[in-house]
Amino acid sequence: MISVIITSYKEPKTIVKAIACIGNQSPDEIIVVAPDKETLDAAKSMIRKFKQLRIIKDDGEGKPAALNLAVKEARGDILVLTDGDVVVEKDSIKKLVEKLEDDKYGAVSGNPISLNSRNNKFGFWAYMLTEIANKRREKAALSGKRFFCSGYLFAIRKNLFPIIPENLLSEDGFISHKVYEKGYKIAYAKESKVYVKYPNNFSDWIKQKKRSAGGYNQIKKMLGVEIRSFRSESSGAFDFLNYISSMKEIYWLVSLFVARVYLWLLIYKDINIKNKDQKELWQRIESTK
Repeated sequence: MISVIITSYKEPKTIVKAIACIGNQSPDEIIVVAPDKETLDAAKSMIRKFKQLRIIKDDGEGKPAALNLAVKEARGDILVLTDGDVVVEKDSIKKLVEKLEDDKYGAVSGNPISLNSRNNKFGFWAYMLTEIANKRREKAALSGKRFFCSGYLFAIRKNLFPIIPENLLSEDGFISHKVYEKGYKIAYAKESKVYVKYPNNFSDWIKQKKRSAGGYNQIKKMLGVEIRSFRSESSGAFDFLNYISSMKEIYWLVSLFVARVYLWLLIYKDINIKNKDQKELWQRIESTK
């Protein structure tokens, strides 16, 4: 049995489309978990069309707490996790779950695709970073090396799902590490696509990247395991050159390198991230909605 869990917060404009994209793929169960009335009411409007849809109100303590609650309620032995502000492509659920027919895999990552226009700086950054992440996952999967699921869309065996610390920033990195820790591998379903809107201004970009990259530093402090660092990012710097097609994009690339250095300085400066409250750490990214 397959349960799809959609976590959401103040996304009444996007949750209906997110549910429709999932519902049209006919999973056994769809769970929408959100703390706010407007999102919950919008989701409830879809119950008549999709009978397998269940609505759960969480306490607003953050995504990790919402996931812990939804997983506990889920009936399926395979869980597919996604968000209320993304668009999952047709047949993506099927293509994810097919990978788990091989018993050596405990989880499988989908493939995030940027919805932003490449014709401006932040859209170019989003395009390039998602494409490079795709290539690295693909290469790691082929060579049998470790890589981590994308939180925008992934599947996992329910019996492998860990209890997530409620102040965690990067639940995808934590969950992926726990899958490997239990002796399983992670597969990559390149053809399982999820379309994502990324930040279109520097303030939101910093908030989002500090949450994701900083989350890996947080995991290092919690578990003593380095999943991602400035050094590991820098080792693949020449990969970026493959995506340059104009002088303007060279300028955007240089500005991205400067932004990444600034980002990691902020992350390493925040030495108390391990013990901070989720509400203090998590900031809503308005331009992605």
